[in-house]
Amino acid sequence: MKIALIQTDLIWENAPQNRNNFEAKINSVASDVDLIVLPEMFSTGFSMHPEQLAESMQGETVLWLQHLAKAKNLALTGSLIIKEKGNFYNRMVFVFPSGEMQYYDKRHLFSLAGEDKVYSAGAKKQIVAHKGWKICLQICYDLRFPVFARNTEDYDLLIYVANWPTTRILAWDTLLKARAIENMCYTIGVNRIGEDGNNHPYPGHSQVIDFLGKNLIEPSGENTILTATLDKTEMLETRKKLGFLNDRDVFTL
Repeated sequence: MKIALIQTDLIWENAPQNRNNFEAKINSVASDVDLIVLPEMFSTGFSMHPEQLAESMQGETVLWLQHLAKAKNLALTGSLIIKEKGNFYNRMVFVFPSGEMQYYDKRHLFSLAGEDKVYSAGAKKQIVAHKGWKICLQICYDLRFPVFARNTEDYDLLIYVANWPTTRILAWDTLLKARAIENMCYTIGVNRIGEDGNNHPYPGHSQVIDFLGKNLIEPSGENTILTATLDKTEMLETRKKLGFLNDRDVFTL
């Protein structure tokens, strides 16, 4: 499977401008790409003002994602602010080429920024199937909680979308590699660059790591689109040869 990661600055709390910027980038992606990954809260930045910014699952940004996925014949994923039944969610949507969707609501809310005060936490892990791949969806702070991400479902690809700040980027680099190694799966992390409305800088460091912890895309701070091709056969052969996942703990969460 060929994937593209869009690492870019975000216009603070300006969904129309962010959609315009991402659309230009998405339209520049090669036609053979199967999946494009956008950052966390790609339409607004990591805002604690959901009452002003939230959309519905029938709102402009979701409809825009569906239109682009169908027009480009690929899958799109990233998170945005959704209001549903009176609650606000940091929701990662996965839009298939058909326009159909599945989604994951962020389980671990970032209390340091007060995310837990204004958003509702997700209740379950979400794994989607695309192009013969089982893909586990995760958002930013989830990266610090390995039990929740543990590969008990034999998924193939783990994706984290984020607004991860410069001050803690060493943790991002380290934990992405750890998740890939311990779960014996390809792991993708997509982070934004630039500065948000709270003057927090973000360094990018989007990357793709293979099932043994090797970087297929090295972290950088550029405004860029990164691509990589993932080989499921090689991953499954390595899992079978080494057998590490056979010895994992059995637990319920």
